[in-house]
Amino acid sequence: MFFPRCQLLKIRFKQIMEAFLKTGKLGKSSKAADGTGKSDGTKSKRKDYPVPWVEKYRPRSITDVVQQEEVVAVLARILQGADLPNLLFYGPPGTGKTSTILAAARQLFGDGYKQRILELNASDERGISVIREKVKKFSQLTVSSTLPDGQPCPPFKLIILDEADAMTVAAQSALRRTMEKETKSTRFCLLCNYLTRIIPPITSRCSKFRFKPLNEDMILGRLDKICGEEGVKFESGVLKTLIKISEGDMRRAITSLQSCHRLKGKDHVLTVEDVEEISGFVPMEWIEKLYSACLTGNYDKVDSVIEESCRNGLPAARIIDQFFHFTLDNTDLNDEQKAKIFVKISECNFRLMDGGNEYLQLMDLGTAIMRIVT
Repeated sequence: MFFPRCQLLKIRFKQIMEAFLKTGKLGKSSKAADGTGKSDGTKSKRKDYPVPWVEKYRPRSITDVVQQEEVVAVLARILQGADLPNLLFYGPPGTGKTSTILAAARQLFGDGYKQRILELNASDERGISVIREKVKKFSQLTVSSTLPDGQPCPPFKLIILDEADAMTVAAQSALRRTMEKETKSTRFCLLCNYLTRIIPPITSRCSKFRFKPLNEDMILGRLDKICGEEGVKFESGVLKTLIKISEGDMRRAITSLQSCHRLKGKDHVLTVEDVEEISGFVPMEWIEKLYSACLTGNYDKVDSVIEESCRNGLPAARIIDQFFHFTLDNTDLNDEQKAKIFVKISECNFRLMDGGNEYLQLMDLGTAIMRIVT
């Protein structure tokens, strides 16, 4: 009785292994390979999890990138020759730097682009150890000029370093040497907001492209298209408020729109007040109230307005940022007064980023403005 049982176990093991090689799964889901047809039922029961609209509507080709005509034209000519230099994209956040290089990688590598790229974003460490371990090891790997399905492909890989201006000088120096040695098998694309924080030896090895801030018409058209496809209901002025809050950042505008739609409900008609409340925008009445208190020259009134704003939980950094734009558009102040206020705003903003007390920084700004305008 022992020998037949061993044979049965061998046969059963062979069936399981054959099903695993066909489906890549073990257990009940592998029975679909035997013709039971149960895998269709299990697939239909899977939940369709919501996808962030930033990823859902990300450009899939470089022609879908808006308002960066020069960059798109140069990349299109580069991709026609199936060759790519080291790239350096810089500009404000949300202008399409990451989307452009990912779209270019899809067009360049086809279906195998995930195996050909290494993307390191701001959540990863940026020390010299990461450059020596991850980047250097990946860049030393050689790749063939064909994909597994036989389609032709450029014989190099792509390393994308997002927020490259956050890298230390030592890490950038190590990266420079890697870019020099592995130029035959690897291309690099560095994305940053500030070009001055990249060391000159790296900038001289890259083709630099500046991404311009998006104008209101471009953002308005994309938001209107998303609202139509997702069934978002909104009042007049909502999209313009989103554009004003985002300050040319397409990613921030789309994320704010999705947050408002999810939190308020699908059948809710979005209003300007909803957008300001969810995005953390300080109502302009508070900015005007602070400015009016400074015009009186009364210390107690300034203290009362700032204390009330702190009790209402209004973020000091947002108040200072909006007060900057309010001062810039204020026709009652001359250029000298505006310059002095801007200097004080920069000092208070720096202290807030360094961990300063919000109430004290607002009081410092309020009293300084009171002295300047009176």
